[in-house]
Parts: sequence; structure tokens; C-alpha cells
Amino acid sequence: MSGISMQPRPIAGLLHKVLVVDDNPIIQRAVYFALRDKGCSVLMCGDVTGALGHIRREQPEVIVMDINFPPDGGMDGERDGFWALNWIRQVKETQNTPVIMISSDDPVTARPRALAAGAVAYLQKPVDNDELARLVLELIAERSKLAVAAT
Repeated sequence: MSGISMQPRPIAGLLHKVLVVDDNPIIQRAVYFALRDKGCSVLMCGDVTGALGHIRREQPEVIVMDINFPPDGGMDGERDGFWALNWIRQVKETQNTPVIMISSDDPVTARPRALAAGAVAYLQKPVDNDELARLVLELIAERSKLAVAAT
């Protein structure tokens, strides 16, 4: 019996780090496989506080983040995807990291709020994983071009 490999598959020998922040393990798994099959090394986190540690340590090329999370036990204030995005935009090393916000919230209000907060895109849940993978790869390619131009 062959199991599903959880190892990323490199494309041209490169793995691109993508952080997925969502408290729903079904969404994490679906996004993991969609991005892994495109050559991404996918890091997953189920809460905002843990995501901040991943972002600091791993410095992903792209972040895919839900907006809503269950209350953080013992934390002061509400830590949602918007709070995390604000933090990401204030840290020098991550201020230009593309963030794609995903949510099942009403897109009429959530999309403009996400874009105004600094997200590069907003996708409505249930997310079309092919569209998400295409967008992530476009953002990685764009960042690669900017990095080459800067050298």
C-alpha cells in the first residue's frame, strides 16, 4: 500500500517557501497539496501567534492567511488575520512579503478591507486551489524578477 508523500516536489531544483495560516485542517491539507504539486515547500500553521514565529524564522516568499481565527487563549486583544497583516507590514524583513487573504466572510466588505490592509489579493472560501496555486506562482516569479533586478 503506497501512502501519500508529504515531501515537496522541487521544480528545477528549487523549493519556494509558502506559509499557509488557517485554523481549518481540511483547508490546510487542500492548499498544501495544491502548492506542493507546484514545487512549493509549504509550511502550515493554525493560529496567528504561531504564524508570527514561522514568519520570523522561515521568511516565506508568500503567505496565505485566513482572516478569522478562534480567540487566542490568554492573549490580550483580538489577533486575527488583519492584526497579523499589520504586524507583517511593520517588520522590515517582511514588509514586502506578499500576503493573500482568504475568508468565508462577505466579500463585499472583506475584499476591500484586506486590500486596504496591504494584502496583494483576496480569495473567497471555498478557495479554488488551482487559482490559488497560479496566484502564488505568479507572486514568486514576480519576486524572483525583482531580486534579479536588484543585483
